Amino acid sequence: MYDHSAELLAYRRRVGDRLRATRLRAGLTQQALAERAGLDKQAVSLIENAHQVPRLDTLWRLARAMGEDVADLVRDDDQEPHQQA
Repeated sequence: MYDHSAELLAYRRRVGDRLRATRLRAGLTQQALAERAGLDKQAVSLIENAHQVPRLDTLWRLARAMGEDVADLVRDDDQEPHQQA
């Protein structure tokens, strides 16, 4: 049986890094983003530091709070960013 744990950890890190970079580009602190998304600061920190796998609805709330598309937080590195209409 194939062990996916290394891939999952890499995915969590990629999502966390992308969330942090997007948040910083938006000029938001973890606290400000959490408040906009209706979450607590600890949840944002756990996701950014790859300690928690976020649910899709959580990612959607975070992306919307920054005016971004959720697809940009979860895309593979070789995919182009999503263009919002």
